[in-house]
Amino acid sequence: MNTATSHYPAAPTSERVEVRTLCVLVDNEPGVLARVIGLFSGRGYNIDSLTVSETEHEKHLSRITIVTRGTPMVLEQIKNQLDRQVPVHRVIDLTTGGPAIARELAMVKVRGSGDNRMEALRLADAFRARVIDATTESFVFEITGASDKIESFINLMLPVGLVEVSRTGIVAIGRGPEGM
Repeated sequence: MNTATSHYPAAPTSERVEVRTLCVLVDNEPGVLARVIGLFSGRGYNIDSLTVSETEHEKHLSRITIVTRGTPMVLEQIKNQLDRQVPVHRVIDLTTGGPAIARELAMVKVRGSGDNRMEALRLADAFRARVIDATTESFVFEITGASDKIESFINLMLPVGLVEVSRTGIVAIGRGPEGM
């Protein structure tokens, strides 16, 4: 937890930094993503993860999933500023808006032979990672799940012969029958 202290008695003595997953429904047109990202960079907000895809072809709508962090006040500002953007139809905070499911996909390339090769396969099986490419010298594994599961898998592959990682970023959706 990050804290910020103040010398003024009326000000809060500490503010916690929270991680939030925001889903933003936007028009699928050129420049929309640049405007949304510009909002973050222009105000010094960081984006931990970003995924974008068209979700409703007939309505020309795309869904942007952004994972960001900040104090509760900063996060509220981010949501309000996103909501005021012209091509934005809706902003949902999946972290606070009820139960949600968040997943990520990664491809993990591991080089190895002998015992390291066997260990990579054993770990992949334990994490339910699929082999999507194999040579006599390397594997490429596909793994999906929560980000911390993927982090754990990557960390375990480091001593085995990790070569490269490619990650999608987080996708998330609310639980239950209601849509965005």
